[in-house]
Amino acid sequence: MDVTWVAIAASLLMGAGAAFIFVYAVKKDYFRDIEDIKFQVFWSDLEELVDSSKEKKHGDNRKSR
Repeated sequence: MDVTWVAIAASLLMGAGAAFIFVYAVKKDYFRDIEDIKFQVFWSDLEELVDSSKEKKHGDNRKSR
């Protein structure tokens, strides 16, 4: 029976901790722009593609001169 009360207390503390972390995150505005995060992975790849295409264009112009 003592183990049951320990398990109940532990689950209540974990639930309260999760609720506290959620409220803290909302107050600190961590959920402001959640859609933008998924594109951050691809921005570095996009920048590399743009940079490499610029280098190719500049290389072609130098050869034709």
